[in-house]
Parts: sequence; C-alpha cells; structure tokens
Amino acid sequence: MDDNDPLNALTPLDGRYAARVGKLRAYFSEAALIKARTRVEVEYLVSLSRVVPSLGGLFDGARLAAWRSVAADFDGAAAARCKEIEATTNHDVKAVEYYLKERWDALSLPSHGKEFIHFGLTSQDVNHTAQPLLLAECARDVLVPRYRELVDALKTRAWAWRDVATLARTHGQAASPTRMGKEFAVFASRLAACVDGLEACGHGAKFGGATGGF
Repeated sequence: MDDNDPLNALTPLDGRYAARVGKLRAYFSEAALIKARTRVEVEYLVSLSRVVPSLGGLFDGARLAAWRSVAADFDGAAAARCKEIEATTNHDVKAVEYYLKERWDALSLPSHGKEFIHFGLTSQDVNHTAQPLLLAECARDVLVPRYRELVDALKTRAWAWRDVATLARTHGQAASPTRMGKEFAVFASRLAACVDGLEACGHGAKFGGATGGF
C-alpha cells in the first residue's frame, strides 16, 4: 500500500470523498495556493510599476503579457519548482519570490525591475490576498452555481409533491399533518437565502507592507 492509497488519507476528503470534491483542488490544494501567491506577486509588480518613477516603461510592449503569462500559465511543474526552492529557503512565500525571479531572467525582462518583485511586502500580505481570492473564486465558480442547482431541484420537488401529505412532528412526537411539498419549499427558501448571503459576501484582503505602514 503506497502513501497515495485512500486508506492512508489524513481526511475523508482526500480518501473516501476525493472524487466528489475534486473541483475544490483548484482552490484549496497547496498547488492552488502557490499559484494564487504567484498571481498576487505578478499583479503587485504591475501595479507598482505604474506609481514608482524608476519603473516607468517596465512593461512596455509585449513585456506585460509575458510577465502576466507567468501566473496565467502556472502549472504543476511550476508548483513543483517552488517546492524545490522552498527546500532551501524553508519559507514558502520566499520560494515564490525566487521562482518569479527565475522566470524574470528566463523572459529577459529589464534587470532593474527584478529586485522590485515582493518589494515592501511581508509574507502575510501575499497570503492574506491569495487566500481570499481563492475563497471568492471558489464561491463564484463552484459553490454558488452548485447550490443554485440544488435550490432549483428542491423547488421542482416542492411543486411536484405539493399535494402529498406527510406526518409532521413536534417535541419528538407525531403531530398535525403537513404537505411534503411545503416542507421542501421551506427548505428551498432558507437555502436560497443562505446562497444569496454567500454570493454577496465580501472577501477582504490585507496589504499592509512589511511593518503595516501601507
């Protein structure tokens, strides 16, 4: 039995239920977090280049697209490279910084911009922006659409079973009858309100700089 066997999983999400939650790996796996950190660092430097005079023209021409492609094309091999670097740095965010500097050189981007990667940031600026980003995108792309499907399915059954009588209960014992459709409609209404709240939920990030002075 190897380490990847479901019987060796630390949680049921990685074992028994792995196939059912596979879509969440793109948001909650370590590889997903490393990619999100990369996106934050890439866009931070783009924004920095627009306000720091010495970085004027840094991303002229095709250089902006080339730089953004580092995040857009981030894949399993890139995540593995970050982990290789982390084995030396013993620091996950610093590993992303060094990986980006490798890619900077590989793309032959202007040398004066390289040392502005991660400039003025603390690791938690990156983490506390990457993690809310993943939560927001998971809610938008996976959770809300799936819950909307469930609400619609409940409403369909509520109407189909609107005349089906069922025994209701109170204080743990049988009581007045109700209708199955009504019970499903109540549940659908409550769940829809929760989904509305999830969809409207703000996902704040934190960018305070190395000493909180931003």
